[in-house]
Amino acid sequence: MSTVTVAAVQMACGPDSQANVAKAEGFVREAAGRGAQIILLPELFETPYFCKDQKKELFRLAHPASAHPAVKRLQGLAAELGVVLPVSFFERANAAHYNAVAVVDSDGKRLGVYRKSHIPDSPGYHEKFYFNPGDTGFRAWPTRFGRVGVGICWDQWFPEAARAMVLKGAEILFYPTAIGSEPQDANLDSRAHWQRVMQGHAGANMVPLVAANRIGREQGESCAITFYGSSFIAGPTGEIVAEAGRTEECVLTATFDLDEIREARAAWGVFRDRRPDLYGALTTADGETETG
Repeated sequence: MSTVTVAAVQMACGPDSQANVAKAEGFVREAAGRGAQIILLPELFETPYFCKDQKKELFRLAHPASAHPAVKRLQGLAAELGVVLPVSFFERANAAHYNAVAVVDSDGKRLGVYRKSHIPDSPGYHEKFYFNPGDTGFRAWPTRFGRVGVGICWDQWFPEAARAMVLKGAEILFYPTAIGSEPQDANLDSRAHWQRVMQGHAGANMVPLVAANRIGREQGESCAITFYGSSFIAGPTGEIVAEAGRTEECVLTATFDLDEIREARAAWGVFRDRRPDLYGALTTADGETETG
């Protein structure tokens, strides 16, 4: 299928997990009713963003992908509506724990799981306490409505991740997100920077991009975070084609012709003229291509 309609859901997440999942389902139904075929929910939408604090009892929220109640419920919804759902969830895999996304195709089957590669650790965002670094690598998932690449929140700050997904054939990039205020600096507002970085991913790789954030003030024991929403959909030259405000729950949609974008990407020559033989510094931490 050449033409695809994508959606980003922006929502607040309260303390009742079942209510959050029910709300998410309602937004998915709304998006599908507006013609959306691939629908993105925010990062870890089932609960408040629990990484504000380091609490061992919160590991109880994690479940295996095959038995996660929210994932299973949304698999059924995807099959019912005939839509693709990248579902963010807290994954337990034996002794390991991951910030993960289950990629669910339109028949309700899980195509697989992506595990967040870049794990932040800063005031209010103590993810290293809860999550192992992802071990899945970056993928392009062949869904009914196109090949999709999925990163998770902090992944979206790394151009290498976006490029890797498109090199593997991703036609649209999706980033479920939980980002807002910085507890250590009340004057720091990353919203515009956050959007511009991802617009760059879309423009540099000539693919549409969808980012879904949460909204609302969430109080933890050590701090509070006000999530700034501003979810958006960017087109293949980085232009924002749909954007939410900072405080409202909503569904954004946009439609793209993937065949047309593929032809433009080939004609522009960005991938034709790449020089992987010169990019060895990208595989090092300090930019040195030789050791010793």
